[in-house]
Amino acid sequence: MVLGAIALSLAMTGIGRQPVLNLDGLPQLLQFLGASMTPDLQGDFLLTLAKATGVTFAYGVCGTVLSLGLGLVGGVLCSETWWRSVWPRHISRGRWVWRGLRWILALPRAIHVLVWGLLLMQVMGLEPLVAVLAIAIPFGAIVAKVFADIFDETPQAPLQALLATGTPPLNAWLYGLLPQALPNLLSYGFYRFECSLRAAAVLGIIGAGGLGYEILLSLQSLQYHQLWTGFYALMLLNGAVDLWSGLVRRRLGFTSRLDLNASRRTSSPQPHAATANRAPPRRDPMVLGSGVAAGITVPLCFAGLPLHWGLLGDPQTWQRLSTLLRDANPFPLTLAALGPLLPLSVQTLAMATVAIAMAGTLAMILSFPAAQTIVLPGGLLRPGKTGPMRSFSMRSLPWGWVVLVGSRLLLLLCRAIPAPIWALVALYLFFPGVLPGAIALAIHNFGVLGRLMAEVNENLEDRPVRALRTLGSGTTGVLLYGILPQNLGRFLAYICYRWEVCLRETVIVGLVGTGGLGRLMTEQISSFDYPGLTLTLGALVVLTAGVDGVSRHLRGVLTAHP
Repeated sequence: MVLGAIALSLAMTGIGRQPVLNLDGLPQLLQFLGASMTPDLQGDFLLTLAKATGVTFAYGVCGTVLSLGLGLVGGVLCSETWWRSVWPRHISRGRWVWRGLRWILALPRAIHVLVWGLLLMQVMGLEPLVAVLAIAIPFGAIVAKVFADIFDETPQAPLQALLATGTPPLNAWLYGLLPQALPNLLSYGFYRFECSLRAAAVLGIIGAGGLGYEILLSLQSLQYHQLWTGFYALMLLNGAVDLWSGLVRRRLGFTSRLDLNASRRTSSPQPHAATANRAPPRRDPMVLGSGVAAGITVPLCFAGLPLHWGLLGDPQTWQRLSTLLRDANPFPLTLAALGPLLPLSVQTLAMATVAIAMAGTLAMILSFPAAQTIVLPGGLLRPGKTGPMRSFSMRSLPWGWVVLVGSRLLLLLCRAIPAPIWALVALYLFFPGVLPGAIALAIHNFGVLGRLMAEVNENLEDRPVRALRTLGSGTTGVLLYGILPQNLGRFLAYICYRWEVCLRETVIVGLVGTGGLGRLMTEQISSFDYPGLTLTLGALVVLTAGVDGVSRHLRGVLTAHP
């Protein structure tokens, strides 16, 4: 069924049935690629980009803090464990509460950050608070869902033991469940921060400022040298956060950004080998320094942005919101309004399916050279070296480092650049339609999936692989029978998870003219067709809910049969 869906989606891209390549745009594409070797390094422009980088970083920090706060509250209220342990007398009412909240939270997370930004801009104007709330609202709903799953899947034995001894339910939950869930909560928080930075860059496209806005201006004016300078600034920002996040997580013993395999989730994740013999995290100077730095950075980011919180209570804001909701009433429904939704929904689904199929395949391939435990000396594919598996020596095998660094830089470039920018680049070489949108989404999600899968390879249990090597298995045998069987379930779970994200991102590539519901949404926003926009958003929510259900079922199968 999956292969059939991919085949049908490929057929909808027009390959083999209509021209898809626009060779007239090839010289411009080559000019764009050639500018990557000579970025604009003029002082004034670098200063402008430095300020824009600070704005993007501040948006990401503020959005992450608010989304984690909202997500923690929502995750507790959506958790079945919370109601069963703290409010056992009201379990029948609690069941309706947590199930109802999960359904309610499905709406904000189904709408992309960029759409939230456009809607909030209609109510509040072009304010920095719009960008922060556009990140916090959908990400808060996503965090609430993930946190609720973490609470419900955390081992319950310590909690039940405390309750059996007469400990007050709230204390039992705080001391019996929360400490076990904390590693997974913190690890996912790091991942959400990285996502917030990428979302902050996307919001620049609608005029929120930051690096995304500077990149868009350079692209619109065909200043490719400045454009690549902006790309490198995005890579530097995302790479620095990625490096810091990885180091802190490894110091704390959290080896994964995002754990989708519920059956293997434990109360205390297995420490990374590099952290096994180190001092406890509370004595680690890097962890303490990061905590102090975060304690200083967060208030500075909130203070540095002109966030006019008074807009939330301003009567004019509520009046504009009331007017927007009244104008967005789609009733009575007409066939003329509903007619385009079905074919465009099918196009949107096809775009996301083709994109995730390409991204997942490429990410699985590149995840092996991008993992430091694979190609470096002493790694799983480089036997015969002395020292532990993760030891390395530049002199002994320099090409291993070239492969590793090159693979990671490629993944960083792909995920750091927003998908709408990739879509605009793809339109140089392809005619507008489903295919350029799918390619843009595939490139961006390839960068995200490749990094996640590389971490899975790095956290692999290596004893079966060592045993195969000892028995004389070659490189192909190690990959096919030692590494891939252990990691394939997690790889596919990540692909299913990103399929949901990819479907939401079809909106933002549609905004630049690649087709699907996003293109219709662009036309409706520009013509102030708010009733039509409501119907389009409703179709997107229904589509996202369907994909979410299928993805959740597939991940459940993969979890039950890893």
